[in-house]
Amino acid sequence: MKIIVGLGNPGNKYTLTRHNAGFIILDYLADYLKSDFKPGKGEYYYALGSFKGEEFLLLKPTTYMNNSGLAVKDILDLYPDTDLNDVLIIFDDFQLTLGTVRIRERGSDGGHNGIASVIYHLNSMDVPRMRIGIGTGDVMKKDEFVDFVLSNFTESEFETLKSLLPVYKDCVLSFIKEPFKNVMNRFNKNFLAKEDVKEDKKDNSQDGLTQQTSEVPSDD
Repeated sequence: MKIIVGLGNPGNKYTLTRHNAGFIILDYLADYLKSDFKPGKGEYYYALGSFKGEEFLLLKPTTYMNNSGLAVKDILDLYPDTDLNDVLIIFDDFQLTLGTVRIRERGSDGGHNGIASVIYHLNSMDVPRMRIGIGTGDVMKKDEFVDFVLSNFTESEFETLKSLLPVYKDCVLSFIKEPFKNVMNRFNKNFLAKEDVKEDKKDNSQDGLTQQTSEVPSDD
């Protein structure tokens, strides 16, 4: 069983916000795989299915971003034989430009409250993650990036995001069926750039996580 978790905030006012990239990708994936989301027994929606003989579960926590780990732990308690290596957390990263994907097997939270909650409740940093760039390349102060991630994508940004959904989908399907090193080799890049040099310079730490040192409000 592979468990794919998309992080975001529930409710219509958050639907098209940059912070909901994880939800947007999972909705697209569920539609592609013809797998419908259902309310779970805990604070989450889930969808079950199989891809080329491999069973998967898609998970959208409804705990709000800062408590995402509660829903992930609930699901893993239901499937106690699932190894953490079979879990993939998808979340936004404003310090990576739109079009950039970063896949890592483990790492710190990098200041992202959603993955921080997952690490805390699972008591492990050994959780594979897929970071989705939502940034513009501009350096932002704390009061700026909080508003930025909780604001809607611009029309042009959302059109770009939609054009990238097949790439994100292929990345997740690769995770479901292929060795993790294959996934990293194929998808660690900026899909909108001819050369992936700028992000590589920014993202050369061992755990592959950018340092986002501030906190987003509790309803995030």
